[in-house]
Amino acid sequence: MKKELQFKEINKLTEEHYQLLLDADPSRKMLMNYTKRSICIEARQEEVFSGVMLLLPTRPETIEIINIAVVKQFRNHGIGQRLLKCAQNWAKQKGYRVIEIGTGSTSFGQLYLYQKNGFRICGIDKNFFVEHYERPIFENKLRLRDMIRLRLYL
Repeated sequence: MKKELQFKEINKLTEEHYQLLLDADPSRKMLMNYTKRSICIEARQEEVFSGVMLLLPTRPETIEIINIAVVKQFRNHGIGQRLLKCAQNWAKQKGYRVIEIGTGSTSFGQLYLYQKNGFRICGIDKNFFVEHYERPIFENKLRLRDMIRLRLYL
């Protein structure tokens, strides 16, 4: 039986939120830039902080999941998938027709999760992580360079 997961839109991020968001995006500079323009949705499981997601309106009918992260002890328990479903429901209620998400080309688990949930690859931002991040990022023993862009039509 899945434990009850509650989602709540929040207006103020705590240090706990920032630390978790930095797990998904290691650049505090980038994070600070987009958090002030984003809608934040927090996930709590039995009152315990479990995950967070930032949504950023990019075009009139499009919203992007700019950051999504699950607390380490709750990973691989379906919370990421449920956050994606929450984003879809939220976007539909607000009149959006498209959700986009970007992830690293070396983020194999995330690419699987997004495609499993209906997102399809729509582009590649070549050298995104080389041009926008001060230090090299390594993931799955590979240097992260490109961002894979995915899209879901609601």
